[in-house]
Amino acid sequence: MKRYVVGQDRSQSTLFPESLDEYIAADNPVRVVDVFVDELDFGDLGFEGAEPEATGRPAYHPGTMLKIYIYGYLNRIQSSRRLERESQRNVELIWLTQRLAPDFKTIADFRKDNGQAIRRVCREFVVLCRKLDLFSEALVAIDGSKFKAVNNRDANFTAGKLKARMRHLEESIARYLGDLDRADREPTPVSEARTEHLEHKVETIRAHLQELKRRGEQLAKTPAGQISVTDPDARSMATSAHGSGVVGYNVQVAVDAKHHLIVAHEVTNTGHDRTQLAAMGKQAQEAMEAKQLTALADRGYFKGEEILECQASGITALVPKPQTSNNQAKGQFDKRDFRYIPAVNEYECPAGQRAVWRYTAVESGQVIHRYWASACPRCPLKAQCTSGDYRRITRWEHEGVLDAMQAQLDQMPQASRIRRQTVEHVFGTLKSWMGATHFLTKTLPRVSAEMSLHVLAYNLKRAMRVFGVIPLMQAMTT
Repeated sequence: MKRYVVGQDRSQSTLFPESLDEYIAADNPVRVVDVFVDELDFGDLGFEGAEPEATGRPAYHPGTMLKIYIYGYLNRIQSSRRLERESQRNVELIWLTQRLAPDFKTIADFRKDNGQAIRRVCREFVVLCRKLDLFSEALVAIDGSKFKAVNNRDANFTAGKLKARMRHLEESIARYLGDLDRADREPTPVSEARTEHLEHKVETIRAHLQELKRRGEQLAKTPAGQISVTDPDARSMATSAHGSGVVGYNVQVAVDAKHHLIVAHEVTNTGHDRTQLAAMGKQAQEAMEAKQLTALADRGYFKGEEILECQASGITALVPKPQTSNNQAKGQFDKRDFRYIPAVNEYECPAGQRAVWRYTAVESGQVIHRYWASACPRCPLKAQCTSGDYRRITRWEHEGVLDAMQAQLDQMPQASRIRRQTVEHVFGTLKSWMGATHFLTKTLPRVSAEMSLHVLAYNLKRAMRVFGVIPLMQAMTT
């Protein structure tokens, strides 16, 4: 064939066949995986089979299995069956495993049985990044996102869902029974076949109704207030889209603001972020070995106790306060329009009057102070302030911490933009790699291990992008 690039004859023999290593370039990312895994101490990490048994059939080394998984997650191959096929035909994976090809069950069992150890490997790479001085700025962005579980929405039950489904089924039974009555009044050959069909439908719906009643009994005994049939740890959670939700997990991450590496992550089945700020901040602080750390988060993390706990741990949390004032919605003065005077422990209202301390109470475990001004009934601005007799101002005993945080936010107007640019694309990247199904495993421990593999793959790609493949391998071995 003229004027085309000609391939090599398949039947042509070579005197000196190429070695497997010659197929893998010196800067191929698969070499980073090989070096990183070979440097790990599998006994200390807690992998099963790190010490081989003296008798029985020899097992695969944990390092070989871990290499298969890391390579798979780097290349968007999370299924154990697909990994089995790739280990038999993919030159890079054949090189990485030295021509070993475990079956899919062995591959799947490794991930299932070594969840904690896999999470420690993810932390080991974060330690390596810290030693390479990739966390020079003590600034992280914290955020959470909902990831789909294996559990379908129809296989998740809450009290509201059960009532709605049972009501729908009862209406269907009444409709079908009405059709049966009409068929009895007008007996024809056609209606006889339809009668059998309707009777079968009524029996099926009644059986389904009984099953839902059993689910209701189980639900009454469940503290979580919902049941997931396929994955018992998955929970129904609201998402940012109005009126939508997902049955899955809430994944929390803390991302370094300089190189966008994930320094800490956690998989939870709590549907909100309000109680996650301090825990994620402490994990990030420990991973980065930073005595002082600044953590940026969105309004969903605003909770006074969490911000106070962060301050006690040396973490400067910058979280904007949610704008949920009823007075502001009515067009009246907001609490921000009242200036607190610490020296005398009172507020100055927009009319220039003194709102003095009146009493202290404990509400929901918090010590709350109440203030109001005696001049409220005669104030010319009263219509703009309150519809009651007095405008009462509430102050938490540690409100000074929140005021100081707001002052820092006012001096850092770009905080919200930095947070978005740092953390939100991370979730977009991870969900793109996972595909439409997101998690493939069930229960919280196994899902956590799966997420750790995704995070490890993400951090490996970021480190290779920052350092380069060959310099990163050299840093790993020194």
